[in-house]
Amino acid sequence: MNILVTGGAGFIGSHTLIELYAAGHTAVVIDNLSNSNPVALKRVAEIIGIKNIPFYKVDIRDREGLEKVFEEHQFDACIHFAGLKAVGESVEKPWEYYDNNIGGTLTLLDVMRKHGCKNIIFSSSATVYGDPAEIPITENCPKGQCTNPYGWTKSMLEQVLMDMQKADPEWNVVLLRYFNPVGAHPSGRIGENPNGIPNNLMPYITQVAVGKRKELGVFGNDYDTPDGTGVRDYIHVVDLADAHVCALKALERKCGLGIFNVGTGHGYSVLDMVKVFIRVNRVDVPYSIKPRRAGDIATCYCNPSKAESELGWKAKYGIEEMVRDSWNWQRQNPEGYNEE
Repeated sequence: MNILVTGGAGFIGSHTLIELYAAGHTAVVIDNLSNSNPVALKRVAEIIGIKNIPFYKVDIRDREGLEKVFEEHQFDACIHFAGLKAVGESVEKPWEYYDNNIGGTLTLLDVMRKHGCKNIIFSSSATVYGDPAEIPITENCPKGQCTNPYGWTKSMLEQVLMDMQKADPEWNVVLLRYFNPVGAHPSGRIGENPNGIPNNLMPYITQVAVGKRKELGVFGNDYDTPDGTGVRDYIHVVDLADAHVCALKALERKCGLGIFNVGTGHGYSVLDMVKVFIRVNRVDVPYSIKPRRAGDIATCYCNPSKAESELGWKAKYGIEEMVRDSWNWQRQNPEGYNEE
């Protein structure tokens, strides 16, 4: 299949490109580079052994730019990663999140249907469950009151896609609800490279370990969890990338609508992650306890058995590989992609 990958220069997008090509697919990337770097695409091409990956610097809100891409290429499906994704920032800048994530996706979907491309894998999130009604979370768990605008954009876009698929059964839609992606490609050539201060735990840990930041702030140690810090379902980004390749098979089968949790099914606390990182990589990570962050919940991990039974997908990598590969990337690239 020839796949349009929106946000393909980003953390998850770049790793997914490698798995797509390994499975025999081809891809065209669009990305506005607001939180990504074209060096990632250059390195992906090196890893998979091709000259370059077709790339357009296009914002998903840019209808004219999208039309041009669709006129120049025939797509079988779209994997839609592009979106703003920082929980805290979304609380401070709700309009920007709704404009980019919802406005941009509506424009993308309109251009897709106009060009007869009605297969999409949507990068959703466990945040749609809000404060979950059950742990571990299954896909039958009701969607909750989201605790931040980022979560609401994912929840609303899921509804848009479900309604479109219901109205027009030619659409095949797979909603992948990610838990917490970490790690990096084992080569250390690509990894998570946030602009500015990291919003996610693992790049913050690695930047402290490499000496870029003084200490890690742990937000809250008074949650109802074994050590008081938030518990999350961390998943290796290579496993997450592989889930998209498995989801393409569902699109090929004309699945209609499919909704899947993508996680390992194991919960680890913030301090668990710090301690395992220190033990596996033999490097110190100073940290201090800070007040809770707005919008954070205590515990969030999934039951991923539906993805295994219906997509044939299961996470292969554990917490030790996650912390090892994260550190391998950061150690080789202390300034991320900015060194090239």
